[in-house]
Amino acid sequence: MTTEHTPAPPAPPAPPAPPAAPPRRSGQRGAHRPSSAHAARRKAREFALQGLYIWLVSADDAGAVDAHMREQEGFGDTDAAHFDAVLHGCIAEAASLDTALQKHLDRPSRALSPVEHAALLIGAWELAHCIEIPYRVVINEAVELAKSFGGTDGHKYVNGVLDRTAGDLRPVEVQAARAERAAKAAKANPSPEG
Repeated sequence: MTTEHTPAPPAPPAPPAPPAAPPRRSGQRGAHRPSSAHAARRKAREFALQGLYIWLVSADDAGAVDAHMREQEGFGDTDAAHFDAVLHGCIAEAASLDTALQKHLDRPSRALSPVEHAALLIGAWELAHCIEIPYRVVINEAVELAKSFGGTDGHKYVNGVLDRTAGDLRPVEVQAARAERAAKAAKANPSPEG
């Protein structure tokens, strides 16, 4: 009696490697030590950005991306609830977030680098859903992600797009901040009388 041997099906390909964050050097902007809660939330954004990168490049299932990111070294120091909300919120709402961003982009979102696109999605999602975080903090966090993971000047693009998007998603907060800045500038530089 002969038995046939069928080879096992090949394993699914591994997801593409997300970009690694460079270590911060002392004296580098943003190198201050945030509180542990802020550090955990920042780590959550970093892991969410890496997960979104994988999702944008490979179109993997959100659950598979989530599981892969949770296996990464350092995930235990992450604000897991914020990671879940950001990663799954960005994936679930990608189309509406892209629509909110698109009017401020100079090209279709699919033509953006995956890192810039992921940073913009995170920023737009937090602007829409994390009202307790001031809009300037949301923008700064997305800019820091783009600086750490993206190309040379990608952070400038992310900053400009999110600044304009904030005006759409949080108009009252943005207008109040601009009025406050204008009042401070007028007080610091009074016009000559006459």
